[in-house]
Amino acid sequence: MIPYRREKLSSQIIKDISAILHTQMKDPRLGLVSVTRVTLTPDLSEAKVFVSVLGADKEKKLTMSALRHARGFVQRELSHRLAIRQCPAIEFVRDDSIEKTIKLTSKIDKLTKEREARVRGDASAGQAPERGEVAREEE
Repeated sequence: MIPYRREKLSSQIIKDISAILHTQMKDPRLGLVSVTRVTLTPDLSEAKVFVSVLGADKEKKLTMSALRHARGFVQRELSHRLAIRQCPAIEFVRDDSIEKTIKLTSKIDKLTKEREARVRGDASAGQAPERGEVAREEE
């Protein structure tokens, strides 16, 4: 199978499933869902749809159960939208990468602020340099 065809189809599946979830799904269990990526098998028969769900663990579990329950509906709507002979069988997989990125970014920001405060404190107090830093002698 030609790789660019697979990439093009996966990006189209992302767009279509996002539209289906946000406009046609009426399930109250469905929370804030974003389709992050889709991986297709080489023969285009199966697609793993990675979704990011924001909220508490209970909301995430409810949303994933709603997606698993509505898999047939989403697959049927997707087959109507795609212009291919056979629509791939979809499987929803929870993707926590966005949540992990947010946590990591906040930790980096916190450490940066602490370091800046420490540097400002060291410069004004004239304290000894940290390990790895070279002490400057005033002339």
